[in-house]
Amino acid sequence: MNIVTPRVFIAATRQNDGKTTTSLGLLSALLSQFPRVGYIKPVGQRFVEIAEQKIDEDTVLMDAIYKLNCPLVDMSPIAVEPDFTRKYLAETNNDALVRRIQKSFDRVAWEKDFVLCEGSGHAGVGAVFDLSNAQVAKVLGAKVVIVTRGGIGKPVDEVALNQALFEKHGVEVIGVIVNKVLPDKLEYIAEFTRKGLKRKGLELLGVLPLRPILVKPTLASIRDELAAEVLCPRKRLTNLVEDIVVGAMGASNMAKHFRRGTLVITPGDREDIVLAAAAASQANPSEALSGLVLTDNFRPSPATLDVIRKLDFPVLLAEADSYEVASKVHDIIVKTRPDDAEKIAVIRDLIAQHVDVAKLVGAL
Repeated sequence: MNIVTPRVFIAATRQNDGKTTTSLGLLSALLSQFPRVGYIKPVGQRFVEIAEQKIDEDTVLMDAIYKLNCPLVDMSPIAVEPDFTRKYLAETNNDALVRRIQKSFDRVAWEKDFVLCEGSGHAGVGAVFDLSNAQVAKVLGAKVVIVTRGGIGKPVDEVALNQALFEKHGVEVIGVIVNKVLPDKLEYIAEFTRKGLKRKGLELLGVLPLRPILVKPTLASIRDELAAEVLCPRKRLTNLVEDIVVGAMGASNMAKHFRRGTLVITPGDREDIVLAAAAASQANPSEALSGLVLTDNFRPSPATLDVIRKLDFPVLLAEADSYEVASKVHDIIVKTRPDDAEKIAVIRDLIAQHVDVAKLVGAL
């Protein structure tokens, strides 16, 4: 396997700590230093099917943004399907999986000046089939950067736990990036987290301030999560949702909830609420809703549909009831999409401004 091309492995202390966001921004920063940068996510758990191949969705994202000039199947060599673990435990084939990762890395690294490797969560994820992040980093001969969430005590505790497993497998952790820190606590968190990490022999490479655009779902992601139909042709599906209100009261009492950033969820036969929301939007466009989800698959009357089609915010029609829709929206995992131009620009700026990429590269 290629042992010459510089590489770094991005891990995290927990799911949804910002590993993919960090990887996306780092790719941009690395491309400013290296003419040709490769990317690989050796073990992926959320995938889409492309040309009959199961490809990790983060790989699809990176390739769509950066045009990495490498087959998707090599950037995403192992997709953990629902029965993957059962099959592995029934008939262990670790050597074959390791060879697949190594061969894919060789193809990804071909004629590249640097390769960014993205893990799948904390150090132990994948241990059940002998491909934990620590084991994969060892296979790739990569040093590790750990991404964790804002705070002082808990992040350092969790980093130390992950560091122990990486070191058990002979993998060096070269630094830590702390994500999702309240902007007014940035310097405070940086000062004390740096001290805490230093006691563990670790470098603080950066502290990223929380940006609402990166943690709030868009109407597009809600549409996909609900498999909903878009009833309004003016598809402002990039609208962010900052608050959720279930319309289970009269239209007059709902009026106080018609404000910017709010998603209203209500049964499709509550046309009084739909019409009240439309009237409020026309009266005060700057405070228009982020969107409206009509539930129970109740399609409004033709007259109400005519009103909906003229709205400036999206209206979705979902099959599930209001409770299920609200639960799904509340639990949605916010992911960056290739068409999220504003979000991608924010991510690039965050890494460029708040992460010491030169120190990261120098530690390799």
